[in-house]
Amino acid sequence: MNTPLTGLFVFGGLAAIMWGGERYRSHFAKRDLIIGVGVGTGFLLLAVAPTFYDALGALLSLDSRFVTTSLFGNLFLIVMVFYLYTTLRDTRRDISDLSRSLSVTETMTEPRTDGGNHPIAIVIPAYNEAASIESVLDALPDHIRGYPIEAIVVSDGSDDDTATRAAEAGANVAEHPINQGQGGALRTGFLVAEKKNAEVVVTMDADGQHPVDELENLVAPVLDGDADYVMGSRYRGVDHSGNGVVRQSGIKFFTWLINRLTKSEITDCTNGYRAIRGSEIGKLTLTEERFSAPELIIEARKNGMQIEEIPIVIQEREAGETKKPQIRYALGLTRTVLTTWIR
Repeated sequence: MNTPLTGLFVFGGLAAIMWGGERYRSHFAKRDLIIGVGVGTGFLLLAVAPTFYDALGALLSLDSRFVTTSLFGNLFLIVMVFYLYTTLRDTRRDISDLSRSLSVTETMTEPRTDGGNHPIAIVIPAYNEAASIESVLDALPDHIRGYPIEAIVVSDGSDDDTATRAAEAGANVAEHPINQGQGGALRTGFLVAEKKNAEVVVTMDADGQHPVDELENLVAPVLDGDADYVMGSRYRGVDHSGNGVVRQSGIKFFTWLINRLTKSEITDCTNGYRAIRGSEIGKLTLTEERFSAPELIIEARKNGMQIEEIPIVIQEREAGETKKPQIRYALGLTRTVLTTWIR
């Protein structure tokens, strides 16, 4: 090996070790120290003891030092890609958890203390739904069977007047400073509902597709003790959503898949109109930020919750357009179904 190249490897090796040491000294980053020392040692061995790679290549039946170093270099790069991907996901999750915690803290969460029934909490995730959120909230009844209705709107990074209009309509409003997706918004709403000791937690969309006059039918099986988790089904009721053939086919496929994996008999796995017994919410392991519907169903089955499906009417959106991209949505649902079922 020529002198300039040897010097370059020595410099690179020492720089990597020094970087790892500095990261550990200033941030106590043990993984960075290990990476820096590992990379630096590899460079130094290549500079001062290249025969080490010859011996290593011989063990692997590789005749070329170049092939040996390239192999290990590529393996290292693959490991680093996975490491960086994991670190990025962990960082995003930490930011989401912090944002969610702050949102819950800033939301009015005092439980009912006057001796009356615990509330039925209506959790409504909303992203730029200023055009429809007031009419949805205004349509909600004050009570169902003597249980007070409490609306919890989670404005998920909206850059319009969604939060302001929801607050003016009397809802408890939690605001995410950044968009976390429907799953993330639901988790925030669930936390607020738990703090309010909700008897039943209902989830519904902010776009007006879920008719309020179906609300009592949705919560009745939970209040009567016949079910822990009640789902609305457009296929047992009426579907005016205007979904195209591709989306309809996708819903039916994922419903079939979930039924096969969980031995269920549901007909509409992506329907967001559902009622869950409040005391059961904390038992669900929820991690999905965007594709929450399959995760909720599979988690409910895993926890032995009694699931019931009732026919409902799905209306057209009152305003705006759907925010679900077809290809990404299908891939996300596939990943969610499989990972939730496996874990």
